[in-house]
Amino acid sequence: MSAITIPHLVATETSKQLVVHGKPFLMLPAELQNSSMTCAEHMSTVWQNLVDANVNTVLGSVTWEMIEPVEGLYNFEELDKVIFDARRHNLHLVLLWFGSYKNGVSTYVPPWVKTDVKRFPRAKLRTKENTLRTSEVLSLFSSEAVTADAKAFKKLMSHVREIDEAHSTVLMVQVENEPGLIGDSRDASAAATQRFSEPVPDDLIEYLSSEYDNLHDDLKENLAHFSARTADSGNASWEDVFGKGPKTDEIFMAYHYSRFVEKVAAAGREAYALPLFTNVWLNSSGNDADNDFPNVASGGGDPGNYPSGGATSCALDIWQKFAPTLDFISPDIYLNDYSSICTKYRHRQQPLFIPEQRRDAYGARRIWHALGSHAALGASPFGLDTVAPESNPYTRHFGLLESVSAIVLDAQRRPNSSVGFFFDEIAEDGSDPSSPVVCRLGDYELTIGRCFVFGRPGPGSGMVIHRGGGVFLLIGWGFQVVARSLNPNATYTGILRFEEKFVVDSAAGKLRTGRYLNGDETRSGLFAMMPNEDPDYGGFPVAVTIPAKTMIAELEVYHLTEDT
Repeated sequence: MSAITIPHLVATETSKQLVVHGKPFLMLPAELQNSSMTCAEHMSTVWQNLVDANVNTVLGSVTWEMIEPVEGLYNFEELDKVIFDARRHNLHLVLLWFGSYKNGVSTYVPPWVKTDVKRFPRAKLRTKENTLRTSEVLSLFSSEAVTADAKAFKKLMSHVREIDEAHSTVLMVQVENEPGLIGDSRDASAAATQRFSEPVPDDLIEYLSSEYDNLHDDLKENLAHFSARTADSGNASWEDVFGKGPKTDEIFMAYHYSRFVEKVAAAGREAYALPLFTNVWLNSSGNDADNDFPNVASGGGDPGNYPSGGATSCALDIWQKFAPTLDFISPDIYLNDYSSICTKYRHRQQPLFIPEQRRDAYGARRIWHALGSHAALGASPFGLDTVAPESNPYTRHFGLLESVSAIVLDAQRRPNSSVGFFFDEIAEDGSDPSSPVVCRLGDYELTIGRCFVFGRPGPGSGMVIHRGGGVFLLIGWGFQVVARSLNPNATYTGILRFEEKFVVDSAAGKLRTGRYLNGDETRSGLFAMMPNEDPDYGGFPVAVTIPAKTMIAELEVYHLTEDT
């Protein structure tokens, strides 16, 4: 019998891919509502809807309070049922460990932790009245909390290995959930304040000094005071080294949160070496804002409005250094600029995985950008278990992606060979919120824009993959492509061939040709058009725009060079 190969990450030239049963795997994931996976009976009403929505991977919580209700006594009965039922439905799982921290608070710890504040002290929050308020957050500055959490997490990972190592139902595990401190920029308890007054640890000083040029620009913005100092800061306090204010508090908390999560992750990895990650409740700095919601909903710009010390881009390097057991750190993208966040979380070429994002059509369109432009492992809508498949916008997107997953994975292994994009609904005033995408693939510049119609243009999304030379695979709908040769002597670039494609073997990525597209489908040779399913004719009396069919086409372009 061959040795068991558990799910793992393999390096590509610029990122990593998830390998399951010996083959690269593209996750088409959906995260459940917080409490859904705590009850196998409830999940029995959910599994088929997820299958019908073309989901192949389900993200769901495993809570500390449920598996260790009494210290030292573990109960995995419901989890076992869930894993076995997922396996019967040919679905994979990503387990979310709701341990000490979930969304910046500690509501998922067991009762024996909640009620023993001597052993498990709470973080203290500073009020406007200059008093301290006890919070619902375990303080980082007690060895008991991290020891107990790590012990429980190790037990969970050991159990998963015992029941699932031969099956690989469980692909990855998230360690904690959006860790950080809500309500203040730092813990103001006596133990935390004492630690804050002590010298900054040498390992942090040495790291920031030696790696300064490679740090994320958002972290550098918070290090103006630090960058003016020498690397040898002696016995200087946190405020001496970084300056006084909430951003220094955030660096302090990030250092300690990352070390806490590292201890938990390392204990789990020792038991079962699945890929591990944690996720981030993002802040909303000016260049990332993509909403008109109040700061409290969008994360705000100040630590404490969002979980202070979490792995936001202004602390990401600290987490990558001091929680090295984590394979990557994932952003939850709801109200921030999607493209900007995707770019930020490829920092140091870590793979991109989005465990939470919007479940509406606005969110579904954006998965193409994550997969096509950033080689994402997957992008997961939150709360998809409470949406019927027929009204779920992801059903269509995931169905198409499932059919071409081998092709997408192949493109992700070839740097700069694909681009993903989205075009949102035209605004009520007629303005277009989505600009055309201009990119270089091979020796051609491609302009990808919203597909032409005589009436009101619709939304669109998709991916263009360079297949070599002047050949490009177009996947999706609601867009059109025009190419321009980058040869300085080219006098003309045109369409040589444009063919509709059908998938005949999705596992092997094999396609066959359907219709030979030309004429109206190219606007007389001007564009390769990938229309929506119901393009708006705007009252034009001639039916020259065809509805989308397979949503896959191969385009070959050519160029001419002539003596001038």
